[in-house]
Amino acid sequence: MRTDPSSVTVVIPTYNERENLDSIVTAVIRYGYRVLVVDDDSPDGTGELADSLASRHELVGVVHRASKQGLGRAYARGFNEAMGGGSTILCEMDADFSHDPAALPLLIEAVDRGADLAIGSRYVEGGSTPDWPLHRRILSKGANTYAKLMLRVPVQDATAGFRAFRKEALKRLHPETCLASGYAFQVEMAWRAVQEGMRIEEVPIMFRDRRAGKSKMGLPIVLEAMWLVTKWGVTRRERR
Repeated sequence: MRTDPSSVTVVIPTYNERENLDSIVTAVIRYGYRVLVVDDDSPDGTGELADSLASRHELVGVVHRASKQGLGRAYARGFNEAMGGGSTILCEMDADFSHDPAALPLLIEAVDRGADLAIGSRYVEGGSTPDWPLHRRILSKGANTYAKLMLRVPVQDATAGFRAFRKEALKRLHPETCLASGYAFQVEMAWRAVQEGMRIEEVPIMFRDRRAGKSKMGLPIVLEAMWLVTKWGVTRRERR
């Protein structure tokens, strides 16, 4: 059964994404999906632009947070708002066009086929990262390999941030209780889905570098991910 597009909400966290926001929102609502922008008090005016878009488009909503509190907490807040609004499929997507909006219907179709979690994957057959230099590919692949080894997560791209969740599955995952505030949130949610015995489907995507603006990935985020995955992996082995 095909999900009504108006029952899909795409949660887009933002911090200083004014250059990308109008275009990405327009590209998503073209499919009839709802967009919920979660802005962390961006000093460049992203929040104000989001409000303007919401005033012009009934499919657009905005959540304002008082400060920069991390990607994971932004998604948790957005999911809570969207589920309260009646959405049945909830998606994660970056604001910078590294995730192609044209791939959203493929993720939705995977959930319609029975997946609890559909992941836009760079590392299954058909997926790619054409813009990346070698060192970035090695770092990303290494992070995914480490997560698989430490947590026994049978997912090729556990760090991917382009996803669609079935509402009932998302409720069971309790994203608001996740420890990770940065990109490790993606690994933590995938790990929880595996522990819950959920059906996960990876959909191949082409991941491109951002069109404009500055990446939020930095050393503290990488270190948080390494520390948490190591901690979870050690705890898992101690409990065996």
